[in-house]
Amino acid sequence: MVAEVIINRGAKKLNRTFDYNIPKELEDLILVGSKVIVPFGKGEKQEEAFVVKLKEKSEFANKDIIKIEENLTDKQIELAKWMANRYFCNVSDCIKLMLTPGTRTKNKEKRIQDKIINTVYLKKDIEEIEFEIETKKIKSEKQIKILKFVKDNEGATIPEIEMFTDTSRAIVNTLIKNGYLEIVEKKVERNPLLFKDYKKTEKLQLTDEQQEAFEKVEKAIDENRFEQFLLYGVTGSGKTEVYLQLIQKVIEKEKTAIVLVPEISLTPQMLERFVSRFGKEDIAILHSKLSIGERHDEWEKIRNGDAKIVIGARSAIFAPLANVGIIIIDEEHDSSYKSETTPKYNAKEIAKKLAKENNIPLLLGSATPDLQTYYKATEKKINLLELTKRANNSSLPSVEIIDLKQELANGNRSMLSMELYSNIEENLKNKRQTILFLNRRGYSTFIMCRNCGYTVKCPNCNISLTYHSYERKLKCHYCGYEQNIVTVCPECKSDKIRYFGTGTQKLEQEIHKQFPNASTIRMDIDTVTKKNSHEEILNKFKNENIDILIGTQMVVKGHHFPNVTLVGVIAADSSLNIDDYRANERTFQILTQVAGRAGRENLPGKVIIQTYNPQSFAIQCSREQNYEKFYETEIALRKQLKYPPFCDIILIGFNSYNENEIRKVSNQMYEELQKELNALKNSQENEIKLFKPMPCPIDKIQNRYRWRIIIKGNMTEEINRILNNSLKNIYKQNIKDTRISIDVNPNNMS
Repeated sequence: MVAEVIINRGAKKLNRTFDYNIPKELEDLILVGSKVIVPFGKGEKQEEAFVVKLKEKSEFANKDIIKIEENLTDKQIELAKWMANRYFCNVSDCIKLMLTPGTRTKNKEKRIQDKIINTVYLKKDIEEIEFEIETKKIKSEKQIKILKFVKDNEGATIPEIEMFTDTSRAIVNTLIKNGYLEIVEKKVERNPLLFKDYKKTEKLQLTDEQQEAFEKVEKAIDENRFEQFLLYGVTGSGKTEVYLQLIQKVIEKEKTAIVLVPEISLTPQMLERFVSRFGKEDIAILHSKLSIGERHDEWEKIRNGDAKIVIGARSAIFAPLANVGIIIIDEEHDSSYKSETTPKYNAKEIAKKLAKENNIPLLLGSATPDLQTYYKATEKKINLLELTKRANNSSLPSVEIIDLKQELANGNRSMLSMELYSNIEENLKNKRQTILFLNRRGYSTFIMCRNCGYTVKCPNCNISLTYHSYERKLKCHYCGYEQNIVTVCPECKSDKIRYFGTGTQKLEQEIHKQFPNASTIRMDIDTVTKKNSHEEILNKFKNENIDILIGTQMVVKGHHFPNVTLVGVIAADSSLNIDDYRANERTFQILTQVAGRAGRENLPGKVIIQTYNPQSFAIQCSREQNYEKFYETEIALRKQLKYPPFCDIILIGFNSYNENEIRKVSNQMYEELQKELNALKNSQENEIKLFKPMPCPIDKIQNRYRWRIIIKGNMTEEINRILNNSLKNIYKQNIKDTRISIDVNPNNMS
């Protein structure tokens, strides 16, 4: 017997099959979908590979498979092949998404399976370690890599450190010997729900609108029929209760359910609702903030059939859950369902494919649906279900727009308008809570010399550094580079260095100054680096009745805080001024979602939106909480300008350390595509526009130059074939450094 395998490597030249003989003792064990170890290359180095086909014989098979590691199913392999073609990547890239977490091999210990383990912790204070790195006392890059990994993953095992840093046990032992690390024997209970205690809840009486929505999806469940539904409900309308009761229905039919949420910060609250209703035993959770061991054990729990409900972020769609009865995607408009790294898949597309194959309903829920999803609903391609009222009969909050130009004219240079200041003051007197939203972290967003105009930029990326006041550091939010603050201009030697723009740190400092007796808590990427920090911040705000929560977009979605009656949007223009055709849509979604955090119980809510563009239709529609009005205006613009959903935007990205090579490769790709696309007969319905290669708006990140080609047109099978062939042809040439990626309808156009 012979197996066709794909080597688990990212090189485009290896995105093909190789034949290996199957030893007699493995013939009954190896299946399509098996992960195996094979000798590969001149040195016969052992490599991971995936079996994609079995056959009787082959003239090319002259080596044997060494051993078998893990089995996937035929369906998973077929899905991986479909994804590789759809998202222009290697099959092995897609297969990796379906493997048990924490099972990388490459001649290292495969996984930690027992509960008593030796774990590694920092022995010295992190500040002392960082000082020694900065002063070059610790010079070894591998030692620094290990210390940074342990800082972010305290309690990891030595095999895990080896596995995920590509270092050796000897380097870990050196760090232990020198007093930087210590070994602690630990009994591990790797169940993320182990210490969660939630009060049992019973199902609620559905409103008439909820009941109608429930019955329509229930019918598809009973008839074992694929159908897509959009549950479009205003904030607080009780979408989650509909999810819970549909899942109860599925479980009664002895089936299972997948629930996707966009943000880790949403998982704790969603988890509380589900555990309270269904108990811990039937639920598995999957997201990136779990430890490697927890993810491994949750995956095994799902594979063994011990979980009936999987709740997780984007990658949970690949969980090995059997007999699925429904897939639910909450906050379906959220951009995090689209991966920005290879493979650049869309979890909503994967969910649709799986739902179709299993003849089950796919339910998408949102208060501000993705424009393309709502368009499909108006075209009757998706079944539209509407919830127009809040479930507890509470009113939507009143929304007031403040013109910051007028505030400046009145002499107010504070971050808070007079109206917002007085409302915060009133809220504090009444012991009510406030959320302040600012979608920029840090203290100042750029640093400039007022004498010569010099801007302090990252040396690795063509982007301004952000000042973080608590660490007194300038940081790059793209590559992580940081440096000490600048007091003298390196260009003109002037001391007229000024800090412009505002971030969450500066806002927090301003609140402390203006309301010294108010308790505050901040939630942004800088405060949620530790495990469970999302949950700790949200619980602290809710249970300790902290006065003011300051945060980025982490605070705007899905959270339910009964005592929040005021929401302030500090700068509504930050998302309005991005170089992207979806700027209006994203602004409307964010403002509507953040407004939905106010007045969710019987207390009236108020939202104050501060902006320099009060006449923007996105801001005006969010003030009215009027999605339909926004949709009609925006869809007319999209149709006129021919943007999605009336076409697809295909972005071909190039990045390289070599500026000459990237220019050459991108032009070669353009010429090849131009020739192929000109040969197509462009109808008026599918006119293809190919734009010349240009540097990206952010033209360098991590010292790699960035170029792009944009194509506008409908992504047909023929276009897909042309793009895949062009990619293969370019990689056949002598490209030394340039990497190429193709992204259909990308989240980020920069």
